[in-house]
Amino acid sequence: MPVVTPAPAPRRNPAARTALTGLGLALMLLSPVVGIIPGPGGIPVFAAGLALVLRNSDKGKRLFVRAKRRWPKLGYYADIGLRRSSARRRRAREKAAVAN
Repeated sequence: MPVVTPAPAPRRNPAARTALTGLGLALMLLSPVVGIIPGPGGIPVFAAGLALVLRNSDKGKRLFVRAKRRWPKLGYYADIGLRRSSARRRRAREKAAVAN
C-alpha cells in the first residue's frame, strides 16, 4: 500500500498571518474575562487563541515548544486539548518502544 503524504498547507500572506496571530493573542487575553462567566467558557476561548497563534506564528511555536520542555505534563494536556497529530504520533512511538 503506497504511503500518501498530505499536501503542504499554503502559506498565507504576511498581513493575514499577523491579523490571525493578533486575534489569537486577543482571545488568549480575553479568556480570563470569559472564565468568570459560569461554565467552562474561558478554556475553549484560550484553546482557540492558542491554536491560532500556533498555526500562524513561528515565534509562538518556539515559545510553546520551550514551555512544553520545561513543563512536560502541562504540554501533554495542551497537546490533548489541541488534538495535535504530532503528539499522537509521539505517544504511539513511545508505546511501541515500551512494548518492544
